[in-house]
Amino acid sequence: MQQRVVTSNEADLVSTAKTVLPAGTFGNTALDIVIARGKGGHVWDASGNEYIDFLIGSGPMLVGHAHPEVTAAVQEQVANGTTFFVNNPHGIKLAAEIVDAMACAEQVRFVCTGTEADLYAMRVARAYRGRDKILKFEGGYHGMSDYGLMSLAPKRLANFPEAVPDSAGIPKSVRDEVVIAPYNDLDAVRSLVAQHKDELAGIIVEPFQRLIGPKDGFLEGLREICDETGIVLIFDEVVTGFRWAYGGGQEFYGVTPDICTLGKIIGGGFPLAAIAGRADIMKHFDKAAVPEDRALVQIGTLSGNPVASAAGLATMAILKRPGAYEQLWKTGNTLKDGLTRILKDARLPAQVIGEAPMFDAVFTDAPVHDYRGYFKGDQAMARRFNGVMLSQGILKSEGKCYVSLAHDDADVAKTIAAWELAAKGLRDGTA
Repeated sequence: MQQRVVTSNEADLVSTAKTVLPAGTFGNTALDIVIARGKGGHVWDASGNEYIDFLIGSGPMLVGHAHPEVTAAVQEQVANGTTFFVNNPHGIKLAAEIVDAMACAEQVRFVCTGTEADLYAMRVARAYRGRDKILKFEGGYHGMSDYGLMSLAPKRLANFPEAVPDSAGIPKSVRDEVVIAPYNDLDAVRSLVAQHKDELAGIIVEPFQRLIGPKDGFLEGLREICDETGIVLIFDEVVTGFRWAYGGGQEFYGVTPDICTLGKIIGGGFPLAAIAGRADIMKHFDKAAVPEDRALVQIGTLSGNPVASAAGLATMAILKRPGAYEQLWKTGNTLKDGLTRILKDARLPAQVIGEAPMFDAVFTDAPVHDYRGYFKGDQAMARRFNGVMLSQGILKSEGKCYVSLAHDDADVAKTIAAWELAAKGLRDGTA
């Protein structure tokens, strides 16, 4: 990429953003870049600069931006209305598709965001069990609710099971309702459950936590613990759902939770998320099916809206085609293997963690099996590495590369060349 050109139009937009938006952003990326359009695996900023996009909207654009089949489905529905606050055909069909795809899913309730899905999954577990506490894992991301923002990315490493709030404005009482465990440590989980089993409603876990995969037997062990105690096992599959496999992380790892949460891909780039699970748990969303004091109130103006549902159905139809996941994993593994080789050849203290659809480099030689291992990574080195990538026309988040079906061989070659340049800069001290 040549020196990035910034037009007066984009400069004015950035200036306006810094005036009308806290920190000048929507709260997502901190880049002074305004993305104006996307097509396939590429995006263009408001000045016309082009980037290979490994951010893909933070994950939902698995089939690429502006896919013609998704666009056609959305345009057809928009012409027939955008939301009704009543059941619609696309939403019903999407729920049925989720039930067919996800092993744990017997019923589905739609919301608009992953945060809502995780919040309601924890709430329905509490209603079902008649208990208040939730066990979550340090470093696990479960949205922006008070419960979700306990020990997501703590700068102070507390003793387990103490919960550390990641945000101001969270009541102190919430800390007492969340039990924090180290990811991938089944012995610690067993010990904590033994202490709190009569208080615990659920265990919520990303089957693949951020970029850290489960150790052999870890998810199976959680399943056994929940079977033994009656605690509800919740898989947060907002990221892994329909990404690892069509049946999500639960298909990929062969472990079925009681409830899962879904988002990103099921909305095809529109605001849509879902809670899916066993009917005896999900019935707590039906006030006619349970005692009044065990029923959940859940209302959302745009929940399951037809435009998002149409986009989700079109996206999932593409993913169901023979060879789709083989292509995704092939592209991702080519990239992942290339980055691993480059870091090794440059003799940098780094490793590549993750799976083919979603991975990144962590700048540490130490093992990374949980948040504390990841926390040891050199963040300054990672920022310099990512800065070179951006200068070479590669857009990604601070800590992930999302791969899509739209990334082709030319994208792979250019990305590998940019990684080589970035690694050389770190090795030589020029980055």
